[in-house]
Amino acid sequence: MTSQLNVDTIVDKAGSGGTNVKVANTSTYVSDGGNATQNTVQALPKCWARWNMSGTAANVDTFNISSFSDNGTGDCTQTYTNNFSNSDYAVTACSGELAGGGNRSVGVRGSSQAPSTSAVAFLSFYFPAGSGAAALDETFNCASWMGDLA
Repeated sequence: MTSQLNVDTIVDKAGSGGTNVKVANTSTYVSDGGNATQNTVQALPKCWARWNMSGTAANVDTFNISSFSDNGTGDCTQTYTNNFSNSDYAVTACSGELAGGGNRSVGVRGSSQAPSTSAVAFLSFYFPAGSGAAALDETFNCASWMGDLA
């Protein structure tokens, strides 16, 4: 027999208003329309970062990132605090000058710097008129990761 607990608020034993809730990987939530369920843990971003490559390159804010490496013009590596279980995770990234224009982008590096379970490298670049892409130390870059942690 399954049980159901109906409450409005969960608080700690002292009644101070907050508590820690652990959710198992088998936990589900009901969709907005109420017709489907999804795995709660799999639906959450496992990692995100916002970084600046201009001037002193560094992360501005992060979640599950242990270190940042500046590898050269527009090129950086983000290393995870908690590794992924494989390198088949998804990364969504964006780049753009906060107070400017132009066609700018950031992408995941390939070949020898392909994503691994512990880190991923990015390259920021822009498209000057009439020529190919050029690496750029962009002021605004961000990414979020979806996948299974180890």
